[in-house]
Amino acid sequence: MKTWINLNSLSVLVAFLSLANCSPGNKKEEASESQKDRKETSEKAPETSVAQFEVDENFQQQLGDVFDAYVSLKDAFISSDPQKVKSEADATSLSVSKVDMKLLTGAAHNDWMTFVAPMESSLKEIAGSSDIEVQRKEFSVLSDNLYKSIKAFGLGGKQAFYDYCPMAFENEGAYWLSDNDKIQNPYFGDQMLNCGEVREKLQ
Repeated sequence: MKTWINLNSLSVLVAFLSLANCSPGNKKEEASESQKDRKETSEKAPETSVAQFEVDENFQQQLGDVFDAYVSLKDAFISSDPQKVKSEADATSLSVSKVDMKLLTGAAHNDWMTFVAPMESSLKEIAGSSDIEVQRKEFSVLSDNLYKSIKAFGLGGKQAFYDYCPMAFENEGAYWLSDNDKIQNPYFGDQMLNCGEVREKLQ
């Protein structure tokens, strides 16, 4: 019986330690651990992807404007401010509406139409809600489809970083995009600001 209890206690301890880097706690300790984690991650550089399609530079510029607006929206999520999130969602929707789909043809055009519909829907839901958790769920859908768009078409010289948090949505995990490799988690804000890792660099 003693042996079973000790083994059971050990397994709980291991599970706890595996989540330590993504748990709320002392912010100074968290920052220190995060710096260490980023250093280790930087030693194994994330995968770098280039655009799948060669498309009109004007389209890339317009998609770059969407990405810039998205980054401001992501920052609003980091601050956990639902009203600011709503405002930035409206600004991002405006940027999406300015993307000229006529600049694409064939498979590229079909892919954009597949990606843009859920982005528009998610932005509408984000702007229409004052519940930060509902907004974050839709932000995840937006992020997935913007990622697919950037991976397909590129940003005309800009870089994007595809980040992952394993603990978002009760450990389901979720991704987001950033314009730099510093982890700032939009799904938890200052509760677990540095929880996550860079999975891919897009250019």
